[in-house]
Amino acid sequence: MREEKVSAKARFKLKQFVKELEGYKGRHTELISVYIPEGYDLNKIMNHLFQEQGTASNIKSKATRDNVQTGLEKMMQHLKLFPKTPPHGLAIFSGNVAEREGQQDFKVWSIEPTVPLKQRLYRCDKEFVLEPLREQVDDKSVYGLVVMDKREGNIALLKGKTIIPLNKAKSAVPGKTRAGGQSSARFERLREGAAKDFYKKIGDMMKTEFLENKNLKGIIVGGPGHTKNEFVDGNFITDQVKQKIIALKDLSYTGEFGLQELLDKSDDILSEEDVVEEKKIMQKFFNLLAKKPGTVNYGKDHVMADLKMGTVETVLLSEVLEDEVIEEFEKEAEKMNSEVVIISTDTREGVQLRDMGKVAAILRYEVQR
Repeated sequence: MREEKVSAKARFKLKQFVKELEGYKGRHTELISVYIPEGYDLNKIMNHLFQEQGTASNIKSKATRDNVQTGLEKMMQHLKLFPKTPPHGLAIFSGNVAEREGQQDFKVWSIEPTVPLKQRLYRCDKEFVLEPLREQVDDKSVYGLVVMDKREGNIALLKGKTIIPLNKAKSAVPGKTRAGGQSSARFERLREGAAKDFYKKIGDMMKTEFLENKNLKGIIVGGPGHTKNEFVDGNFITDQVKQKIIALKDLSYTGEFGLQELLDKSDDILSEEDVVEEKKIMQKFFNLLAKKPGTVNYGKDHVMADLKMGTVETVLLSEVLEDEVIEEFEKEAEKMNSEVVIISTDTREGVQLRDMGKVAAILRYEVQR
């Protein structure tokens, strides 16, 4: 089945939607998430929610009971705005998101997903269920995870929030207690040699697993103590792979627990990656503008003219543009097999794009003007 093409604007809106809802946490299992598949009868959903409202009367806590029942009522009222299920289905969320306990601030959100929903879901929890939407905006990129100390090493891929183990190894580094008759210096040489052999083994595993992975956005290395630093700073990792390392993290564990701990401690790095990618492409544009101005252009009319001539490789559109303008550029870009990137105003470069006309382009080749 052909994968449905998702517009850059739709993907960006969905990302912003997910980001907003991620910020809300319930005090109890009172935030409601409902996913309605494409073609599903809305009346059946309404009946289900009505039944859940009755079931919620059995909740012991009065505050939680009231929040769930009111959230369901708000959701049912909102669903009446839809004469039928939208073509791609519907994701709808409701709950009391007041910052202080005892207060009420009920909100309802709904969005038609970028590609058709196949699953039906109802859940009350302390946070909204957003994974089905995250999967729709997943750009298929992955991260490499490496956790290690002198005893063992594990290598995995991170896709979304899923850790996919790839390889692991145990070291032959002897413990710190030397056998009788061994001199301290000789024992340390043995330990050092065994450690280097182990580091080389982990480096070779990283090369095998990561070097040819075109979707790899970066590698995060973690572990207890200074072993990870010795490993990364030494000559054990091929340069092409080493350049992909984006962070080192101090951990308490190795093995499977270490991989999970590494994920938990890398939220700051991973959340910044989208912004980093935006900064990179905007910096590329500004560098070309300064050194080879014939390979870029900016301004709505100028870029559209270049786009229609087929000279544009990448269109850069500010998030503050009107939807119809973005759609116009996307339509033309699709004809010419050009990439469209939506640039936020979260970075200095994004603000510069906004201030210089909101539209820019990196060209396929130099154009004399």
